[in-house]
Amino acid sequence: MDSSKLYRRFRTLLIANRGEIACRVIRTARAMGLRTVAVYSEADRDAMHVALADEAVLLGPARARDSYLSVERLIEAARKTGAEAVHPGYGFLSENAEFARACFDAGLVFVGPTAGMMTAMGSKSGSKELMEKAGVPLVPGYHGEAQDEATLTKAADKIGFPILVKASAGGGGRGMRIVRSAAELGSAIVSAKREAKAAFGDDRMLIEKYVDNPRHIEVQIIGDSHGNLLSLFERECTLQRRHQKVIEEAPSPTLNAAQRETVCAAARKAAGAVNYVGAGTIEFVSDGKDVFFIEMNTRLQVEHPVTELITGIDLVEWQLRVAFGEALPLKQDEIRLNGHAVEARVYAENPTKNFMPSVGRISTWRLPAETGGLRIDAGYREGDTVSPYYDAMLAKMIAWAPTRDVAIERLNRGLEETDVRGIVTNIPFLSALMTHPKVRTNAIDTGFIERELTVLTSAAPAPGELELCAAVAAVINEEQQAARAQAISPWQTFGWQPVGRRQRNFAFRVGHGIGHGIGHGPEQKIALNYGSGPSTLVIGERELAFAIAPKEGGFDLTLDGVKSSVAAVIDGHELYLRTRNGRFDLHWVDPFGGESEEHVGEDKIAAPLPGTVVAVLADEGAKLDKGAPILTLEVMKMEQTLRAPYAGVLKSIKCKVGDIVQEGIELAVVEPSGE
Repeated sequence: MDSSKLYRRFRTLLIANRGEIACRVIRTARAMGLRTVAVYSEADRDAMHVALADEAVLLGPARARDSYLSVERLIEAARKTGAEAVHPGYGFLSENAEFARACFDAGLVFVGPTAGMMTAMGSKSGSKELMEKAGVPLVPGYHGEAQDEATLTKAADKIGFPILVKASAGGGGRGMRIVRSAAELGSAIVSAKREAKAAFGDDRMLIEKYVDNPRHIEVQIIGDSHGNLLSLFERECTLQRRHQKVIEEAPSPTLNAAQRETVCAAARKAAGAVNYVGAGTIEFVSDGKDVFFIEMNTRLQVEHPVTELITGIDLVEWQLRVAFGEALPLKQDEIRLNGHAVEARVYAENPTKNFMPSVGRISTWRLPAETGGLRIDAGYREGDTVSPYYDAMLAKMIAWAPTRDVAIERLNRGLEETDVRGIVTNIPFLSALMTHPKVRTNAIDTGFIERELTVLTSAAPAPGELELCAAVAAVINEEQQAARAQAISPWQTFGWQPVGRRQRNFAFRVGHGIGHGIGHGPEQKIALNYGSGPSTLVIGERELAFAIAPKEGGFDLTLDGVKSSVAAVIDGHELYLRTRNGRFDLHWVDPFGGESEEHVGEDKIAAPLPGTVVAVLADEGAKLDKGAPILTLEVMKMEQTLRAPYAGVLKSIKCKVGDIVQEGIELAVVEPSGE
């Protein structure tokens, strides 16, 4: 292979990705003076990465296989725009050797390892064989070519349960199942193969011993075409859900200096086995005593910013310089570890409903300023639409500080000051996670989130005195702003009149939040007294002097001399408030009456989001226990199983495998048993 075609200077870079990582690459590329080309699907016409790039090319329909996963369309987009190089980002085709080879054949520089390196290390099975020969410690497992169920079953029996069934070409937890008994194995293999095929186009599986109470530790490495290979310290990624990382930090709080050097040396040895060029990650699992190699990711990782913040190195810049054919600018002993960094992944998902993805238009997008060690890598803006076709990650929030404790505090403050509306996000869940005592003391393993899920997704606190007063203030503030937009007149303000006092009564219920349903629960009442003197609010027997000072995103509310900052969003009679006590959704009861509760059938077995039916798990006429699986949808590249809401008989199935269904469509009917 002609190395002059592999690495050379270029001026125009096509980013073969979308969302946050496309925006991230574009920013660094442009700072280096490069011209950038974005690609997009029909669902992403107005996406942020399209707006940021110098040029953009439509690939095709919304589904990834018809757009972002089409090698031919990506190569053609590069040809049309004169792009000389391609950055694959992460996900999609970033670890696809066929794509890397196609770029080379088209005369394009691929910003990443060669197809050969990718094949050797990108396959979980192949890399394990290579590591075995190189003497890198492995988790006991099967990573052979034979993929029939009998072979996999025999391997699982030999290894001993619990085991992990894992897609050889996988990542991000897709195509991965924990199996604790032989009875579960068959269905786990079928489900994992189906999910892996949909996500990666490859359903080969490997089986390895599942390490109970494990920790996930990974080492960032990068190599150049001059034979230099460096490790940039390690990251701890133990806080996971469904094998997907939620919180990442660097360096690992679990390792001491000697252990750090041991694991980094093992990572360099692993990457050196293929003379690796480009950025990559060597991943290990630890049982608390030993560290075992599990896989290599031959690409940039989602969590690379924590490494950047503790080293001061822009990894995307280094990727591009390696692709130019340059030598790495530092030697191993010149890389310094400075402070601690923690990252949280902000997703469009509902933690209280089994982390179901959330789609829709982002009506409010307010993030804190990137100061004081806070960094935000976002792929969305206010007004953007989150579609059901792709991964649901909206942004990453990263905090750096001299110590781990301060970094966690900074990250949590950033999360608390973030307001995203129009969709449901996992931000309250992330805050609950970062403030959990065991997270603070690092008493965790990869199963921690699942065990603590009830605590981490507990209901929001009930609105108190501060929130009810803030709700009135929000309504008044909104009315004042509307009045200012018209002719200015003292008669239009609530707090002024020539003589006397007036009273205005308000009632609120706890709201349903996103979706704008009418609130539930008892009405909570509060009265506003205003007129010739100071305005007051009356709750029960208490009367509180209050004042409002509007500001961007909300107002300062002063109650009995104590000033509080309140973030507020009003949509009709639906109020979102963020106070020092947390986030609250309230419904302002129509003062003219006429409201009635909307009763939405919780028992309706309907598509929660647009998706594809990939499996029907029960037959019509079958007797079902509560929670029995009925069918499986593929939504945002993940499988979601719909279950019986109560014990009964499956009266009918209204779909078949392969059907593309829209949100809200009824898919099955269960007749209650009447017990």
